[in-house]
Amino acid sequence: MLERARRPVAATAASVIALAAPLMLAHLTEPLIGLVDTAVIGRLGEVHLLGAVAIGAVLFDMLFWGLGSLRMSTAGLTAQAHGAGDDRDVALALARALALAVSLGVVLIVLQRPIMAATFALMDTSPAVDAAARAYIAIRIWSGPLALSNYAILGSLIGRGRTDLGLLLQVGLNLTKVAGTILFVPGLGWGIEGAAFATLLAEAIGLLGGVLLLRRIGGLPRGLAWGAIVEGPALRRMLAVNRDVAIRTVALLSAFAFFTAQGARAGDVALAANAVLYNLFLIGSYFLDGFATAAEQLCGQAVGARDERGFRRTVGLTLGLSLGVGAVVSAAAFVGGSAFIDAISTNEAVREAAKLYLPLAALTPLIGAAAFTFDGVYVGATWTAAMRNLMLAALAIYLAVFYGGVALAGAWTNAGLWIAFLVFLGVRGFGQWWLYPGLARRTFPTA
Repeated sequence: MLERARRPVAATAASVIALAAPLMLAHLTEPLIGLVDTAVIGRLGEVHLLGAVAIGAVLFDMLFWGLGSLRMSTAGLTAQAHGAGDDRDVALALARALALAVSLGVVLIVLQRPIMAATFALMDTSPAVDAAARAYIAIRIWSGPLALSNYAILGSLIGRGRTDLGLLLQVGLNLTKVAGTILFVPGLGWGIEGAAFATLLAEAIGLLGGVLLLRRIGGLPRGLAWGAIVEGPALRRMLAVNRDVAIRTVALLSAFAFFTAQGARAGDVALAANAVLYNLFLIGSYFLDGFATAAEQLCGQAVGARDERGFRRTVGLTLGLSLGVGAVVSAAAFVGGSAFIDAISTNEAVREAAKLYLPLAALTPLIGAAAFTFDGVYVGATWTAAMRNLMLAALAIYLAVFYGGVALAGAWTNAGLWIAFLVFLGVRGFGQWWLYPGLARRTFPTA
């Protein structure tokens, strides 16, 4: 059998930025969703509704981002197939991801009651927050199959190096969500239920748009036998990568959920203040995630093409650019954070609490920059077992630092919570950097 034409990587700063910039712009519309939900609900002047949005956001981060391992695994596997010149495997990766997306989304809908029961058993919220959050979750859960399918399509586009189309898809979806929230909440007076319905509608429109984009570039998986889609070794590999990335992502989001739960235990004001500051972290993360996405595609392509030089150059370039951008975003948060807080909330107690912890929240983009980049490297190279184990270790250290601080201080403090979160971000990046040389040697063995 003739070997397929491989596609080696020409890694330059320009090529990294060309891949990162579209997804960076797309990701910048992601926190816009949270900001609009927070601002629109916050402008209603009821603190419990703002807390309910925070609880709902954490739950769906856990569900959709956790199962959104489909995006990352599809991007990594697609990029490797693309680098190896195997277009049939590119199509099969998407077909398998879509089949899994629909199956998992249906499971979420069926299990919605126990999911809500588990959520509120873990969250020590007031009755008002509890009731509002339940109303939000009961509607948004129906977007499961749609949201997960959108992750699969986005992963396929990223793996093919078509981040320009990923930008178009994500911006369209997110702006639809923003428009729907404004229409349904203040416009029609549907309250928090309107915000949930806006998300459901946007995911449906986004999926239609994704299918049309794939059709336009000839990327829809056609003519594939079901036996090829569920073929043993390939399917097991995809499931193993998804499993590892899902465990890693659930551990990551467990850290976020723990953060929100601790804020809830301190009362509605602390919960709302942390929700406002959390949006600063999201803004920084979506800048950084552009470079992580570039690393996914270029590193995966280099592995598929067996291009060690291109792989190592990609890692160096994406890491350097990410650290630089992280420093800039942190500086901007320090300078403009107070005005940002005032724009998001009209409640004076929430404003004062948020400004008190602003300096710690502003450090998150810089401290977390290396972790974001190495996540992309590890996904592209499918070093997912190592990424999973490092995340679990970082989560354990995060909890140990927090509870150790509580024991030393003799009481719970919100500053201690933010410090533990910063340690969590730093440990992740350091651990991935430490393991990187050995993993690279095994991936590209020398004679």
